[in-house]
Amino acid sequence: MSEHTYTVSGMTCAHCVDSVTEEISELDGVTAVTIDLPTGAVTVISAAPLDRSAVEAAVREAGYRLVPEESIA
Repeated sequence: MSEHTYTVSGMTCAHCVDSVTEEISELDGVTAVTIDLPTGAVTVISAAPLDRSAVEAAVREAGYRLVPEESIA
């Protein structure tokens, strides 16, 4: 089991959360996705660690942007 938290920018409503959740949930091995809308924190639980580029592509498919890790303080 692996858990990782990412930050997504641009989400402003429940529809945004639903779109990002749906796209990330489609990645192989993902068992849960929780999103804190005010902070943009997206916690992903998966059977094995995910490739960040796969998560980034899923977020982009939903119409949003994954914040680079070095930008998170």
